[in-house]
Amino acid sequence: MANAGKLAVEREGVSLYDLIRQEIEANIMSGLWAPGHRIPYEHELMKHYDCSRMTVNRALATLVERGLIERKKRAGSFVLAPKFHRAAFELPDLRAHTLAQGKKYDFDLLEREIRPANARDRSQLDIEGGDVLHIKCVHYVDGKPFALERRIINLSLVAAARDADFERDPPNSWLFAHVPWSDARHEISAINADQDMAGNLAIREEAACLMVERWTWRAAEKNTYVQMIYPGQTFSISAEFRP
Repeated sequence: MANAGKLAVEREGVSLYDLIRQEIEANIMSGLWAPGHRIPYEHELMKHYDCSRMTVNRALATLVERGLIERKKRAGSFVLAPKFHRAAFELPDLRAHTLAQGKKYDFDLLEREIRPANARDRSQLDIEGGDVLHIKCVHYVDGKPFALERRIINLSLVAAARDADFERDPPNSWLFAHVPWSDARHEISAINADQDMAGNLAIREEAACLMVERWTWRAAEKNTYVQMIYPGQTFSISAEFRP
């Protein structure tokens, strides 16, 4: 972690409590500290920042309130795994979900590009600029195309994605394992396959498809935008409601 005195000089007017909170949050949001990672102990933070236990406690308590970490008595503080309870419906790790059903899973990475954010990227992620990671891949279940994924990742928040091995791990599996999120929004549309979709999903052009778009946030900033295209016969949605 950066030197607290140097940070204090660089960010005049920001309290030491905020500096501690911001630096821990940045490590979590970037994926540097994955779910389950132990946060430095309180006495380590006190020594590093040359501050009181009360200041450290206040910073950690705020991170607990935001759903970023959990504190375990006598064990320490740990980065929380991503939560699904705020999503309109769950979109689990596709690989894990498929394997849990006893089916064969595979994927094919078609495109991986780090680029300056274009107009569409800026609109989807609500950013003014910076680099994004664009990914395109096809997911297969039992050897058949199941979904076409198009994703952009905000590298200013998820810097670790620059070096992630997406030849080995599909992007949604990697993100679920490394980058917690606090909020999500889904939009679902019925569409007809264009030429690119049809070619990648082995269906005819104009075939009925379901498009699920998802935006995820950590606190007030968007981590990712993803568009999942499913052939109409491969995907269904169910939900339970109570009065």
